[in-house]
Amino acid sequence: MQLNNNGILLESGTNELEIVMFKVAQGTFGINVLKVREIINPLPITDTPNGHEHVEGVIRLRQEVIPVVDLAKVLNLPASEEPKEDKFIISELNKMKVAFHVHSVSRIHRISWEQIDKPSELAQGHLSHTIGIVKLEDEMSLLLDFEKIVVDINPDTGLSVDRVKAMGVRERSAKRICIAEDSAVLRKLLSDTLTEAGYTNLTFFENGKMAWEFLEGRALEGKDAVAEVIDILITDIEMPQMDGHHLTLRCKESPQLQHIPIIIFSSLITEDLFHKGEKVGAEAQISKPEIVQLVEKIDKLLAESQAQATA
Repeated sequence: MQLNNNGILLESGTNELEIVMFKVAQGTFGINVLKVREIINPLPITDTPNGHEHVEGVIRLRQEVIPVVDLAKVLNLPASEEPKEDKFIISELNKMKVAFHVHSVSRIHRISWEQIDKPSELAQGHLSHTIGIVKLEDEMSLLLDFEKIVVDINPDTGLSVDRVKAMGVRERSAKRICIAEDSAVLRKLLSDTLTEAGYTNLTFFENGKMAWEFLEGRALEGKDAVAEVIDILITDIEMPQMDGHHLTLRCKESPQLQHIPIIIFSSLITEDLFHKGEKVGAEAQISKPEIVQLVEKIDKLLAESQAQATA
């Protein structure tokens, strides 16, 4: 099953997504279509000595060597009862390809991010690998946090303070940065890395809707009120309630907010999907986990804004 992401959700910023529904044991889960390159029948797996317990090994797919992650082990669920019916979901995120081993794939649903709730603190537990709970008419499913699954297996694919330290001593900055990121782990990592880079005036929001309500409230008070709280906005794409593309579009449509530079920082920044961020007006798009590139782009955009303000 080959998925052509170029034709999916051509209108950027609609706050919609399409998810591929699949099963692992009796659980129903989902993955954003934008992360899926194709869905295939299982291929022969080559064992990798001393590998992570969640990695079954590697497969060779059209000259590419791709690791296979067993989602049943990740989610602590029973192994497949019908291995011949299993599927591999070939996904691309954080500039790497991964095959996720699932037990069956059903259909694609087109939904709004407003239909996705973030798991409550009480509902966490094994839901720690979950971005949100998808509410459909006849069932609920879990939208998995595939980036966290990969980073848990290989921490080197995540954000690293050491990469920022390698940039050398940097001046402290009073510039105000607002960040919309639904992952608590990534909010902490972004706080640590940006603070190390000299940016300490950080305001975090758990999703795009919370960021928009905050900024919209200030916009209603006028540009001076906006200038008191934000100089640049960084946003993820995948977030419950409101995604980063829709947040960017809303800001760029606001006369009081449209001047704010916006950086989309997401695992979904690929050549195929870059045009979506351009269409909603983002000044920059950077793939996780390129934290040094993010810091350099913040430096550049803030310097340009300062130059324009004093011109």
